[in-house]
Amino acid sequence: MEKYYVVKYSGPFGFIKPWTAVRDSETFSQQFLTPSIVEGIEKKLFPELLNEIGIKKIKGHRLSYSQINQQQEVIQTRGWNSTRKGKQILFDRPTAVLIRGVLLEPILHLAFSTKEDADRAFEQHICLCRNEDLLMPSSFIEVSKDDFDTPEIFNGYELIFDRNKDAFHVGYHRLTNEPMFGWLKIVGTPVNRI
Repeated sequence: MEKYYVVKYSGPFGFIKPWTAVRDSETFSQQFLTPSIVEGIEKKLFPELLNEIGIKKIKGHRLSYSQINQQQEVIQTRGWNSTRKGKQILFDRPTAVLIRGVLLEPILHLAFSTKEDADRAFEQHICLCRNEDLLMPSSFIEVSKDDFDTPEIFNGYELIFDRNKDAFHVGYHRLTNEPMFGWLKIVGTPVNRI
């Protein structure tokens, strides 16, 4: 029977910007991880894979959270505006307020096929997408591959990286610029009660 070594990560909040949102005034966090996000997490945990393309060690994942909270964020435009005041030229960057729907108390389970990989992952933190979205390891469990689909233990959303009739476009791979597709697997209740 094939075994998985599952590391549980948790943190106070997280935001996964959908690929369709650039500077939308209101954006809710994406509720699943794309292939390039999982690959980025893997490369952070295993830097020896930096020169390789594709996911090599993470065999599955689940993302759940307690709720989505709307938070305001002040941003500045990319360009500068200039105005002349007498002999002086004044530069300023206008600001705007965006509303972000942030995941509260996200929990991410990462499944590995070897205990050594899970041990290395358990010694490190990860980020969902932004540097401030720190998730720390909180537990480590060995289960059968079939038990990874147990709703009572591993609730969450998992994007299955496959292109079939149920798949939808989830963005472009940040390294290869190829379109990414997947279908959403929902195990148990991904939105946990507080």
